[in-house]
Amino acid sequence: MTTATFGNRLAAEFAAGRHLCAGIDPHAPLLADWGLADDAAGAERMGRDVVAAAAGVAACVKPQIAFFERFGASGFAALERVLADARAAGLAVVADVKRGDIGSSFAAYADAWLTPGSSLEVDAMTVVAYQGFGTLDGAFGHVREHGKGLFVLAATSNPEARPVQTAVRADGSTVANAMVRDAAAWNLAHDDTAPVGSIGVVLGATLALDEFGIDPSVRPAGPALPVLAPGFGFQGAQIERARDIFGGLGDAILANESRSVLAGEPTASPRECGTGRTRSQKH
Repeated sequence: MTTATFGNRLAAEFAAGRHLCAGIDPHAPLLADWGLADDAAGAERMGRDVVAAAAGVAACVKPQIAFFERFGASGFAALERVLADARAAGLAVVADVKRGDIGSSFAAYADAWLTPGSSLEVDAMTVVAYQGFGTLDGAFGHVREHGKGLFVLAATSNPEARPVQTAVRADGSTVANAMVRDAAAWNLAHDDTAPVGSIGVVLGATLALDEFGIDPSVRPAGPALPVLAPGFGFQGAQIERARDIFGGLGDAILANESRSVLAGEPTASPRECGTGRTRSQKH
């Protein structure tokens, strides 16, 4: 039996009109706002409630692993139960782990998060490839054989990243654009007929992409490039302007919202980005 690709799974979600990636960020102030303790049990409660609310509404959920990891072993146990709920609900999970390393070290990270049957198994993970796109090789087997996905950091909104991501390489490309180009090239080389690729990039929705050397008017050849786009909602980007922001990169957008969804604030587009219903379902 052929394993469905992560890109095909995204394509099905997009066809159903689901583009929301609902963040699960159980940091202390937000747990307090929910009336939950700042501990592993509180993080688990929030995570499982978000999963229950997101099923059938969001394309995926994205737990920020740091907010579970800070509680040590009990935090990882809580996360495992959140992930089990998501699998049972048929809801895709993107683990926001931002792993990046070389050789066997990165392969071990990929094994932890992308191996079928692992207690931490997710559908995709965020990764860092500033040591070179080829350092992601340890995850590519999971992408090809198990239908998993990767989201490579390309252009992020934190100001400290700009000098690195706008740096120009010897080939004339900015680092940010190289990540976009290399991800698109991988998708084209491995499944050029797919509607959506399985390797995507992270691009901040509040950024002017041309300042990072990325031409948003150009659509990469081959499968649509998945774009995990934080910055909608609370941070100011409007989902109605997604096409203006991302241009030719806007065919496979996952609009990541965390604070605006978790805090119960209304969003610009209830059908595509969820309303504040997550918080209202916490009891």
